[in-house]
Amino acid sequence: MLTIGVPREIQPGEQRVAATPETVAKLAATGAAVVVETGAGTAAGHPDDAYAKAGARIAADAATLYGEARLILKVREPLAREVDSFAPDSALVCFLALDRQPDLLERLRARNLTAFAMERIPRTTRAQRMDALSSMSTVAGYKAVLLGATTLGRFFPLLMTAAGTIAPARVFVLGAGVAGLQAIATARRLGAVVEAFDVRPAVREEVQSLGATFVAAELADVASVAAGGYAKAQSQDQEQRTRASIRPHVAQADVVVATANVPGRRAPVLVSADMVREMKPGSVIVDLAAEGGGNCELTRPGETTVAHGITLIGAVNLASTLPFHASQMYARNVLAFAQLLVREGSLKVDFADDILDATCVTHAGQSRLAGAAPAPAVALAATEARS
Repeated sequence: MLTIGVPREIQPGEQRVAATPETVAKLAATGAAVVVETGAGTAAGHPDDAYAKAGARIAADAATLYGEARLILKVREPLAREVDSFAPDSALVCFLALDRQPDLLERLRARNLTAFAMERIPRTTRAQRMDALSSMSTVAGYKAVLLGATTLGRFFPLLMTAAGTIAPARVFVLGAGVAGLQAIATARRLGAVVEAFDVRPAVREEVQSLGATFVAAELADVASVAAGGYAKAQSQDQEQRTRASIRPHVAQADVVVATANVPGRRAPVLVSADMVREMKPGSVIVDLAAEGGGNCELTRPGETTVAHGITLIGAVNLASTLPFHASQMYARNVLAFAQLLVREGSLKVDFADDILDATCVTHAGQSRLAGAAPAPAVALAATEARS
């Protein structure tokens, strides 16, 4: 019988877990045994006894779990010491983020692991239930607006008070993928006046349906859309025209939420230092593209800084700051993926399945990335412009 292992995440600041009691029960229904490391779900609101009631066995430590598991479900890419602890010939499912650990692919290959990268889930109707990037982008877009609202020293909604009328805050969202659209919806629910920019014309109606104004329509072009609906990298001239178009909107905004990313490339710099200088004192930039270099020239990944009176939040791994629902969503994505792999209690890897073929990066001691499109470079925060 196959044993599926769910370890506790050890990357700094990571509070999510790859399986919840809900999904453990469904994993057990595939005929496999499920082992969860003690404390794996505590930060996400799932104690050990909840997993035990769902049918999992609790492992005292990671070494015990890795000694038994032949399918390992994780959130974050494994550290070197974790890879060295995995049983040879086992399988791994997680966000791999190979760009952040250049030697990880070789370690996985040398360990003879079959490794699947959740950031490589194809954008097809059949794979939609497994789309973990979109799930985590939803969380990040929501939390970004909350960060902006709590940092901004003013109300978001229009208020009619005895002291007079208080105008609503103005929010400008850069990039209308999943994270951007969720940021728009959240800002609107809080009562802000919202504008949004994207180079892809197809998102105009989605932006407007959420009650926001679509900016820079003259720059929207179907030629700016890459395979899978992502935005293409712009030329230097196109980036200059983009900055010129959005400049007055950035200057008027109280909060800028930046989500624009191009998979496999550095995030485009849309907000220059000069544009920050022109913003109103006390305004806020929440840069969800920080891990990809940042949409703002002054962003420092993982740091909150102040420049020219503007607070810049280099948001990193926001999904982990809402661990209960982030884990719930991610675990459901992983469950749907695992159900492709586990049949009648056994692990069966069939590369005739387009989803398994697209996501597998190592198998049988070989890399499967040769000639493949690069994976998105920001899987940790998952803020790329998916629509």
